[in-house]
Amino acid sequence: MTKITDSIKYLKGVGEKRALCYNKLGVDSIYSLLQFFPRAYMDFSETKDICECDVGEICCFKAKVFRKQGEQRIRKGLSIFKVFVTDGTQDVIITIFNSKYIFDSLEIGQEYSFYGKMQGSPLRKEMHTPSFINIDKECPVKAIYRLTEGLSNKVVSNAVKQALDLWGDNLEDVLPDYIKQQEKLCHIRYAIENIHFPESTNALEISRKRLIFQELLVLQLGLLLLKKTSREGTTIKINGCNMKEFTSKLPFELTRDQKIAINDGLKDFISGVPMNRLVQGDVGSGKTMVACALSFAMQRNGYQSAVMAPTEILAIQHYNTFKSILENMDIKCELLVGSLTAKQKREVKEKIASREVDIVIGTHALIQDSVEFNNLGLVITDEQHRFGVNQRAKLAQKGKNPHKLVMSATPIPRTLALIIYGDLDVSVIKTVPKGRLPIETYMIDSKKRDRAFNFIKKHIDNGNQAYIVCPLIEENEEIDQGLFSVEDYAKKLKGSILSEYRIGVLHGKMKPNEKEKIMVAFKNREIDILVATTVVEVGVDVPNAVIMMIENAERFGLSQLHQLRGRVGRGDLQSYCILVSDNKSEVTVQRLKIMTKSSDGFYISEQDLKQRGPGDFFGERQHGLPVLKIANMVDDMNVLLKTQKLASEIIKDDPYLQNDENKGLKLLVDELFANKAE
Repeated sequence: MTKITDSIKYLKGVGEKRALCYNKLGVDSIYSLLQFFPRAYMDFSETKDICECDVGEICCFKAKVFRKQGEQRIRKGLSIFKVFVTDGTQDVIITIFNSKYIFDSLEIGQEYSFYGKMQGSPLRKEMHTPSFINIDKECPVKAIYRLTEGLSNKVVSNAVKQALDLWGDNLEDVLPDYIKQQEKLCHIRYAIENIHFPESTNALEISRKRLIFQELLVLQLGLLLLKKTSREGTTIKINGCNMKEFTSKLPFELTRDQKIAINDGLKDFISGVPMNRLVQGDVGSGKTMVACALSFAMQRNGYQSAVMAPTEILAIQHYNTFKSILENMDIKCELLVGSLTAKQKREVKEKIASREVDIVIGTHALIQDSVEFNNLGLVITDEQHRFGVNQRAKLAQKGKNPHKLVMSATPIPRTLALIIYGDLDVSVIKTVPKGRLPIETYMIDSKKRDRAFNFIKKHIDNGNQAYIVCPLIEENEEIDQGLFSVEDYAKKLKGSILSEYRIGVLHGKMKPNEKEKIMVAFKNREIDILVATTVVEVGVDVPNAVIMMIENAERFGLSQLHQLRGRVGRGDLQSYCILVSDNKSEVTVQRLKIMTKSSDGFYISEQDLKQRGPGDFFGERQHGLPVLKIANMVDDMNVLLKTQKLASEIIKDDPYLQNDENKGLKLLVDELFANKAE
């Protein structure tokens, strides 16, 4: 007898081959199949009269079959069947391709609900292979699943039905009874059954309410458990620091917000409680200087600091910045990244262990077991949403409860940041360094590309540089024609008005040393135009680059466009961003227009969250939090706030979820955080 934790391959009709298809969707066991919630639903209960259904509209109508026309062979490999239906107001011809089974299942005299796109003409309406149900026998709400090659919606639905029939009664409800009563939540068996096979729209809502509440409660409990140790006092205490020594040697003046953020950190250092602070700053607002200043304070009090960045390019950028600022203050910085030779890595690790290094800047290489710090006092993670929760914790474990600073150039509305980062204190840097001019942003279509090239030419002739960003790396990467690839675009430039200029290419498939070589060449003005993917989103600081042109701009989220735009305007020169898109969708045009009207990253992020949902900030591969299966941190904000409060109360009474009533919740916490995105 199979167990609920067994591989999905043991279900009838799945097997080894199809199990691999499920694995691509993150489904490997019978249990995880039951947790594979639908992405959307078709509601066959919301029907219209056929006469009200416009051609081109996706609609649902009830109609009775009154005539059937047998198989017609159109050409080799293509047969069509026609079924004629009516609701009394008008007739519709249903065309079915290559499926006698579907044709036979539609019976003359029987009424069905049909769902699909209306085609044909107003007087002769047609529908091609619509979805349909027998309204006398089937539930009106049908689940739609995420699919991959080798799986159809029906195949997944049948597998889920089989799993429910076998194991539905064995699903243990781990949510304490008092919570279910207090929040009026249904039993887990009812919730799982009706999320996959809703009895009605009301049953679906009852199920969603239960599952969303449970998922967000488990998330909040997990975050609180992870963060508990960070508030347990620390021996790393500084007695103050003469920051004038630091500021007097800077070649510029710190902004008001930078000074406030540094003071916030210094207060944390002397409090006796480990700092756990998020510094949020728009692109180019100077977060690195805050990190630099706090690392300086640590060094002057005898402690080491570690700075972890998500990419080598960004780590090298930080290393160069820290070194240029702190070297003349007798502070030693070292770089630890994957592309160093084995000998170089060994030498750096020895210096860290013997305390010859005050500040080490690196990538994931910092969290290797072989890296040992001598007296780690401060841990800094940059673009921290790109690291997993455990990766950040692992770096902190290199010291004895060190202070933690996390930095993000992805502005998130403050209320959301406070919820997601729980007990992190938040410092916001909104002011930009003096001399920075707002970046002028324009939206054009491809007909004006030549004018844009002339604009780029004029600025290069004046001694400046430009970026051109494309969504793809190679031409054959996607079938979708009309999308530009870096490789192909660079070739096309050589046959354009820009052919006389030095063109470089940068993308994520290049080796780290190749990327670094290109970056150095661009920074040293040996390249005039850098054609790149979004790899330039972080870590490229070239004050002489004044134009950022983004092809297929509709393919990027607003926050990502804002990040890319932030690569220019790094100096005191007027800079420009050109968004190129032929997409005429009203929603897309309005979305891109936001970029032309505002340069405030916090405003842009709010608009992005409203329009696109949380994908840009909390997409699987970015946020470092566990992947949520059903809840949405934006749409379910009220539930998020409620579960945050409840989680705090539960942890207050039972700090490690050891009471019998909470043991089930602890299992769910362990399960959710074991499958987190890293």
